[in-house]
Amino acid sequence: MRSLIVLLIAILIANFTNGDFWKMRESLIEREKNHVLGASIVLSDQEELVNKLLMSYKLQELDEAYQNPANFAPSKYFFHTRAKIENSPVYKLLRLMPKGGALHGHSTALATPDFLHGLTYKDNLYGCRLNGVFQLRFLQNGNQDNTCKWKLIDTLRKMDLNFDEWLRSQFVMFRENFNEIYRNENQIWSIFERTFTTARGLVTHRPVFEEYFYEALRLLYDDNVMYLEFRSTLPQLYELNGTTYKSEDTLQFYQSVIGKFMEGHPKFIGARLIYAPYRNNDNVTFNAISTTLYNIQMRYPTILAGFDLVGHEDSGTSLLKYAWEVKRIAKLGINFYFHAGETIWYQSDTDYNVIDAILLGSKRIGHALGLTKHPVALEMIKERNIPIEVCPISNQVLLYVDDLRNHPASFLIANGFPIVISYDDPSAWNVTGLSYDFYMTFMAIAGRGADLKLLKQLSINSILYSSLSLNERKVALKSWEADWDSFIKNIHLLKF
Repeated sequence: MRSLIVLLIAILIANFTNGDFWKMRESLIEREKNHVLGASIVLSDQEELVNKLLMSYKLQELDEAYQNPANFAPSKYFFHTRAKIENSPVYKLLRLMPKGGALHGHSTALATPDFLHGLTYKDNLYGCRLNGVFQLRFLQNGNQDNTCKWKLIDTLRKMDLNFDEWLRSQFVMFRENFNEIYRNENQIWSIFERTFTTARGLVTHRPVFEEYFYEALRLLYDDNVMYLEFRSTLPQLYELNGTTYKSEDTLQFYQSVIGKFMEGHPKFIGARLIYAPYRNNDNVTFNAISTTLYNIQMRYPTILAGFDLVGHEDSGTSLLKYAWEVKRIAKLGINFYFHAGETIWYQSDTDYNVIDAILLGSKRIGHALGLTKHPVALEMIKERNIPIEVCPISNQVLLYVDDLRNHPASFLIANGFPIVISYDDPSAWNVTGLSYDFYMTFMAIAGRGADLKLLKQLSINSILYSSLSLNERKVALKSWEADWDSFIKNIHLLKF
């Protein structure tokens, strides 16, 4: 036995000496690289120069983090590292990069908290605490609406010198004592949903709504994002005199703002709606939803991308319980873009939403954090080419992933799965555009060797996996390619 062990050691030493081990190791690493998302991209000579610059910034930042891991921004809660990210040469370069489209964003959480706060200086705005949540509404006078004891915001400002700072805080998730109040997903979702409730009455005032949505498009455009697909519950808009509009009438105002923005920004490709009511519905409500979808499809066919359900999945109704109603909606020719598997539970109803989303024919899947726990579902995702909408900062802020180096999308990138990067609810985390989420993906979720090829593939994916028609995607890709070529050509003129 001992002689056999000695013989095996001798063979291993010989193999090491002959270089077999090193060849096998090099071959294995190379084979893994060939599986990575973006591996098929071939960079031009000019792109290689930009890639060299980009990777010098990335590796310097990573090497510093190796020496002092406590300073690695993506491993810390986003609100504490935002300033550090903004000073990163990688982030500054990403800001300039054409990123295609944002395919996952919620309509009443797309502007910045500062912009929302600025809107509160408009005349006739009242505030009131209702059911424990501060709410806003434009009124001709405080007696116009008897659901609450409304007070003018101007009056509240005069009564409390700290009111303005407090009011702004209601639009964003950050709290100084977040470690004490954000103890689990249920608690943080409660605070998260309050930001929507506070903002709703402000941004659904019809004149403000148009101003707000225009600003949301501008923020994307300034971040070199040229297309948007947004989820909306289609809130009822209202006028100062109390006149309200039907949910489907909201589409005319979306369409008007999009058209106006595109006139002033010819490079902007456009925006489309994913109608997304809350997931806690009954059969009667689904009948109304089906009617709304049908009316939208008849009146606004060019702006409707599809259907989704939104809200906290763990405390909401599972997709399985809506399967029959969803199949009825499918008969209208509506595409699905379901949130599914935004959870850390395994084999729960929420976790199985991913499987149900696949079986129900979802064109893309939002978050799908538990997907890597389902090998058969992974095979189906690959076979059907269903992209996952990855929103890194959202997943961290809502406590699903603490350190973004542990994000499950690392597996998806390593295995070449189709993904797109988006920002989810940027106003709640005070984010503008996609660059922050691209930074987190590039620096933490993707590997050390991930380079410009990955970024280029992610940008292309955002167009390929959009709801645009084949011809529209061709036009969009051509426009993006022109912007990309200009970015590559001029990057050497810039300093970071």
